Amino acid sequence: MPLLRVADDDLHLWTLRPPPVDSAAARALATGELDRAERHRADAYVRPGDRVQYLAAHLALRRVLAPYTGVPARRLRFGREAAGRPVLLGVPRAPSFSLSHSHGLVLLGVARRPVGVDVQRVPPYATAELCRGALHPAEQEELAALPEPRLAEAFARLWTRKEAYLKGLGTGLARGLSADYLGESGRDGARRPAGWVVLDLAGGPDHAAAAALRTDSTPRVTTREVRPEDLTSTTHDTHTERGVGSA
Repeated sequence: MPLLRVADDDLHLWTLRPPPVDSAAARALATGELDRAERHRADAYVRPGDRVQYLAAHLALRRVLAPYTGVPARRLRFGREAAGRPVLLGVPRAPSFSLSHSHGLVLLGVARRPVGVDVQRVPPYATAELCRGALHPAEQEELAALPEPRLAEAFARLWTRKEAYLKGLGTGLARGLSADYLGESGRDGARRPAGWVVLDLAGGPDHAAAAALRTDSTPRVTTREVRPEDLTSTTHDTHTERGVGSA
């Protein structure tokens, strides 16, 4: 029986700071729980820090989902819905989930309804200025009205809301950045997509983060932490008994 339960109106968020590359925790990551495709993709990273972050993120995904499903982390199998959302294969009533990682921060969302999460490091001003022309017209107007020092942070918050929503839909960026309004002020009557709740999340001084859940009501949000030491081979026999991280 699953030891963690997520109700229809719940949104469970899990965060992780990956271990430093040269740390004992990084060397002890239980990478044997990952499948061949995950290990192959990790090996494709050029920078060691990116490789460790990918390994830690995907190991955390497995160890977080294990107590929701009652299936050991190494036995979980992943696929894609026709719409593009990732799914668990062979697990009756499996929860929905979404994973994102960027520059030292990992975010995972678990829910009963379609969910998307995104985390991004706040970009330089030049990047925000370059990319904003691809956004929804009302979003472009909102950003244009901001003073220059606030643009990069506001752009990052908007971008994570948009990516979280598109992940929830399952389309990703293939849908196009201008198709949906995910801004803050609703200029000229612009409204966020109906049937979805999109939330700004705390990302710390260097990151922006957001979650999107397909619901008409305000979800109950619970945030937990996954620690690097929860991802080592020594925790293999215990993580399904107590869950991962601290409540």
